[in-house]
Amino acid sequence: MRQETAKEFSESKNEILNLPASSQMRNKVPEITIFFWIIKILCTTVGETASDFLNVNLGFGLTGTAIAAGILLAIILFLQFRAKKYIPALYWSTVVLISIFGTLVTDIMTDSIGVPLEISTVGFSIALMITFAVWYVNEKTLSMHSINTRKREAFYWLAILFTFALGTASGDLMAESLGLGYLVTGLIVLAVVVLTVIAWRMGLDSVLGFWIVYIMTRPLGASLGDYLTQPPKYSGLGLGATITTAVFLAAILLTVVFLSVTKIDLHPNKPAVQQVKHTSRNTALLQTAVVIVVIALAGGVGYYFRHSQIVNDAAMSSVTTSTTNVVGDYQSFVQIEQKALDFVKAGDFKSAKTSADDLEYTWDQAAATLRAVDAKKWDSVDQSIDEVLRQLRAVNPDESNSIASLETSITAMQ
Repeated sequence: MRQETAKEFSESKNEILNLPASSQMRNKVPEITIFFWIIKILCTTVGETASDFLNVNLGFGLTGTAIAAGILLAIILFLQFRAKKYIPALYWSTVVLISIFGTLVTDIMTDSIGVPLEISTVGFSIALMITFAVWYVNEKTLSMHSINTRKREAFYWLAILFTFALGTASGDLMAESLGLGYLVTGLIVLAVVVLTVIAWRMGLDSVLGFWIVYIMTRPLGASLGDYLTQPPKYSGLGLGATITTAVFLAAILLTVVFLSVTKIDLHPNKPAVQQVKHTSRNTALLQTAVVIVVIALAGGVGYYFRHSQIVNDAAMSSVTTSTTNVVGDYQSFVQIEQKALDFVKAGDFKSAKTSADDLEYTWDQAAATLRAVDAKKWDSVDQSIDEVLRQLRAVNPDESNSIASLETSITAMQ
């Protein structure tokens, strides 16, 4: 990357050194090393699996989980803002909780309020761009190497929240609404990350590259979580949300302890602008505009062709259904839920949970086409299936509640 000109360096230096004494702090963001990205992906996966664990396994529901996560996030943010320097345990605890909360924000908008993922993705993209724009106008930098005032820290954490919400919405849009699945989605995201790194090596602004990769690691982590939690017969490792969350939290803890002891992710105590190389301000703005246009065009074209394909498949499915007299496109799901209902009535919750795995996997595979056929019915059935999964996967499942949720879901599919 090119060195700053003397004038730009002087201006950047003055921005920091002319701050009021009461507002000066050491940079409160860790050095961007391989350990930063390892923990970031771990936190991203935990955001996905922990929200599922609290929502489904412990039966908190989306609202209850969001309230609990929101309270904990408010507490940890209060402590984070009071700190005068980067503290690994405090910083990464904030990232874990904000990843959970950001995931829940999107899930609530999608599942409880009924906001389409297309709207969520565009909305969070706009919210993130506005945050960056206001941040830049006020501070003349978006660098993660100069988070040394409370105002900059507030912008930083707001941007982080929107990156998790956006990453969740865009990842779910690709994997679920467009029916690509989490494996293909993960590969696409990984390709974007690789291309970003290559572009950075060729002169892409480091701050712009950082934020692109930060957003992309959210769906990448979700794909990893999906792979770890899915049953082996569906090409996963079958660890489940509980074990995956526990293992990843332990990995985060061990890595944070390692960083706390070695301090290899700490910035030297000198002006942050001396740590990194930057492209010129005009070049960075031009690159940002080009990246936004490229991503918008690529995303729009990809969405158009994939959505058209799904609509065509849905039309063919409707013709096949009408000519073979099958009882709707939902018959296979009715059969799975009926089998689960029989297991519950027999007191065999272990087999019922296996049926829940079958139900979730087959539903995810067919959801994109079914939604294109009848979005209103799909939404109703999707909510009923979520309740079935919540009841059957509870730590201590209740027989009467499980039966009621299954019967309600079967009725919704008729």
